[in-house]
Amino acid sequence: MAFAITQTCCSDATCVSVCPVNCIHPAPGERAFGSTEMLHIDPKSCIDCGACADACPVDAVFPVDRLPATQREYARINAAYFDPGEAKSPEDDGTSEQELTGPVPGPNLHAWSRPAFDRVLPSDFGALRVAVVGTGPAGMYAAEDLLLHTRAEVTLIDRLPAAGGLVRYGVAPDHPSTKKVGETFSRFHTHPRVRMYLGLDVGHHLTAEELAAHHDAVIYAVGAATDRRLGIPGEALTGCLSATTFVAWYNAHPEVAPDAVGLSAERVVVVGNGNVALDVARILVTDPETLAGTGIAGHALAELRRSKVREVVVLGRRGPQDAACTRSELLALNHLPGVDLVVDDHDPRVGTAIDAAGPGDKAAVLRGVARESVDWSLSPGADGRRRRIVFRFLSAPVAVCGSEDTGAVRVTGGTGELEIPAGLVLRAIGYRGVPQPGLPFDEATGTVSNEHGRVNGRPGTYVVGWSKRGPSGGIGANRACAAETVGSLLADAVAGALPAPAGGPKEFRRLVRRRRR
Repeated sequence: MAFAITQTCCSDATCVSVCPVNCIHPAPGERAFGSTEMLHIDPKSCIDCGACADACPVDAVFPVDRLPATQREYARINAAYFDPGEAKSPEDDGTSEQELTGPVPGPNLHAWSRPAFDRVLPSDFGALRVAVVGTGPAGMYAAEDLLLHTRAEVTLIDRLPAAGGLVRYGVAPDHPSTKKVGETFSRFHTHPRVRMYLGLDVGHHLTAEELAAHHDAVIYAVGAATDRRLGIPGEALTGCLSATTFVAWYNAHPEVAPDAVGLSAERVVVVGNGNVALDVARILVTDPETLAGTGIAGHALAELRRSKVREVVVLGRRGPQDAACTRSELLALNHLPGVDLVVDDHDPRVGTAIDAAGPGDKAAVLRGVARESVDWSLSPGADGRRRRIVFRFLSAPVAVCGSEDTGAVRVTGGTGELEIPAGLVLRAIGYRGVPQPGLPFDEATGTVSNEHGRVNGRPGTYVVGWSKRGPSGGIGANRACAAETVGSLLADAVAGALPAPAGGPKEFRRLVRRRRR
């Protein structure tokens, strides 16, 4: 029986490198790599060895015959990537599950690409001292690359008291498999060539220049620490928060107060329909007792237990065919126990787009979802119905209404403007980077100004992750991003373009001790 890749795929391609028959695609170097939402296993080439499942850092790979009921559609999703005709459900044409998923052992059906050696280091290449600022996925992929492929000594620095970055403070608590990638990274925290400093803020405790003066090179992996604004009236009202704050709140981020979020309203509007928006919506309507066994913050669990939220409205400016979330996250909502999904049928273009969607399109996931013209004047809990998530497409917020507290969101679209009563509004329209003291910043993109990871005008200084390319791509996208940045660093080292550090490790330790007193 073949294996299949499922919802939690991080696309970092660890599985590709261990597959003996090259049946996992798209692979690094292929045109589609980095643009697909997940990787796929060809069931007709898979030899059922299980190497990919053993290597997967996020437990996303399972034998097809052992897929849980909530993920059985992934057998079809994997097969359809290689043969779109298999995107149909078996019941559509009489095809059996066995016929659909294989296995069909035989010759390798996928050609291997030519070997490529992008880096060639001289035999006498020395041990660099490299500081990595940020211990999230981008920083740790860079550190891993340096530690496994060079003799570098790495200084890990994080301004927070705990390592992990996005994995620790940005992944929803009901996605424990995704959080498991943190275990892969944490093994490097105690590497003999690593020294880690937590609670050390570059720009506050020491300057970028001081950090650079004690290392051959510095890599900044500081992410995108804030959110994009809506730019509409009423956005500053109490009860209008960023999804960034909400996510940090339920993940016990030390910079977000336990009482930062109150759930006394029956209806919540989430502006945006990307993966973060769906995470927020899902957490708001999930049975708190289901979350009790996760790593959710205690104060968040207590607030969810006394929550009055009955309905979450997910607001999208464009149609269902252009939803910003991944197909797998949308699929997961179909399996939320005790929660109904509804599409607000306020505009005929919404239903038309869903009905016209192809089998592999995101909009097709909504084909079996109930559609109704929602009466927003009704209280979400008035008729005793179950908790629900309402998708409203082709609607843009134009104002958050209220005197001091949020009371409604005025939206435009379809037949005109209307107000959706809501006591809490969460904007989830994307993250944005903030300027890093001492580094050039591109206001238009919210990134550190760079070329292939080299920070402009700062020899020996590099950037990786969202602070390099902008807030796009999941955890695995940082692997290729880090490889490019580390490649630039090593090329500069070979060319003798790195400034010589003025101080060594002992001097740096003394500096840190003085500044953190």
